[in-house]
Amino acid sequence: MLWSLLKILAFFCAVAALALGAGYLLEADGGVMITVGGTEYPFGPLQSVIALALLVLLLWVVLKVLGLLVATWRFMNGDETAISRYFARNRQVKGFNALSEGMMALASGEGKVAMAKAAKADKYLDRPELTLLLTAQAAEVAGDRKTAEDTYRKLVEDPKTRFVGVRGIMKQKLADGDTDTAMKLAEKAFALKPAHTETGDTLLRLQAQTEDWKGARATLNTKLKQGDLPRDVHRRRDAVLALSEAWQFMAEGETEKAGDAAISANKLSPDFVPAAAMAARALATRGNKRAATKVVKKAWERAPHPDLAAAFAEIQPDESANARMKRFTVLTKQHPSDPETKMLLAELHIAAEDFPGARRALGDLLDEDPTARSATLMAAIERGEGADDQVVKAWLARALTLPRGPQWICDVCGHIYATWQPVCDTCDGFDTLSWKRPPASELQIGTEMLPLIVGPAQADNTAVVVAEDMPDAEIITAEEAPEAETENGAQKA
Repeated sequence: MLWSLLKILAFFCAVAALALGAGYLLEADGGVMITVGGTEYPFGPLQSVIALALLVLLLWVVLKVLGLLVATWRFMNGDETAISRYFARNRQVKGFNALSEGMMALASGEGKVAMAKAAKADKYLDRPELTLLLTAQAAEVAGDRKTAEDTYRKLVEDPKTRFVGVRGIMKQKLADGDTDTAMKLAEKAFALKPAHTETGDTLLRLQAQTEDWKGARATLNTKLKQGDLPRDVHRRRDAVLALSEAWQFMAEGETEKAGDAAISANKLSPDFVPAAAMAARALATRGNKRAATKVVKKAWERAPHPDLAAAFAEIQPDESANARMKRFTVLTKQHPSDPETKMLLAELHIAAEDFPGARRALGDLLDEDPTARSATLMAAIERGEGADDQVVKAWLARALTLPRGPQWICDVCGHIYATWQPVCDTCDGFDTLSWKRPPASELQIGTEMLPLIVGPAQADNTAVVVAEDMPDAEIITAEEAPEAETENGAQKA
């Protein structure tokens, strides 16, 4: 409203200025005298200005006529596009103006306006690669999926715009949840433009979701060749894919291939814990226990992890508790102040029934970095030393209020997993799981040590039910609570 008012005021001011100037020229003395063939033609001030304006207009018309004559002369001399260029120049200006306005409307989220401008641009321009693309994107913004898909299909027909068309349809299929078709389109788009980062990442993610590990490794190698991935990132992700392939072989009963794939994954990324654990087991099964020990030791040097300790224990499954403690020295002497090392030592001492040694191994861990696992270990120590049941139950109750410690957590959505996996089920992220501490609100309790604390459930038909609404962690019989559980994830042992 204000802008319209300003334009009206400006118009009236311009008219008033012209009227004032005309009046001034009428009242002014002097003028211009033109003599032609002895005849004088006097012009007053106002007449002089009008004559000058008419002269400029006449000159512009003459130049246009001359341009038309030059174009006609060129046409007659074989330049068949001269006249067409002359008349098309104005159409191009209008077409590009409409295209520009359509792009601005698209950026503003005005899909229908952008579609109208695209249609106008298409009327004046012979540039379908531009107008069709604008039409497709505008239709998507406007919610017209059919027009968008039809337009993308037209783009596919032109080799110059084929990639854009395939990619557009692929994104539509992804939005519809049609992953099978989307993956085929992603493969086509990636073949057309292998250096396109987004398409390569989309294809890799879809291949991982569908467990096409071989295809995913081929895609990853292509991205490396195109310079789209740093070499260290490539090696890490290739290790993830190799380990996933090993799991697939294992599920199919091809243990030899599974072992080879796991060892390959470990070579690609020696500090990748799941690969190191599986590779160590494969080497131990083949009788190469020395190499298996080396694999676990190298991964443990980077960061202690309970999965590594479990794999290391399986290298010599039948050894005595004291022999195991001695063999584990190659791990426990590294990172002695790490909580994982302290808890591992405590578990080894408990297995050897050296409960005072287990207490010393924990040290001040329960004061500096208490977790549910360390509190559970302390309950086992108290149990082994013959403490009263109330003391044991008090430690179990405290475990409920403590964080669980590091776990496999998705870096994108924060979902927590008990074991590592290549793809997050929640956000479909590939290689997004990291071993780290969850938020303080995520409180869970592991029950691996409870059989050691209360004895096997089969022996005395007793079960321990631990829940936040049972702060004293009462021990009840299985008959008394056959289905005992709570909404927040209470666990039974």
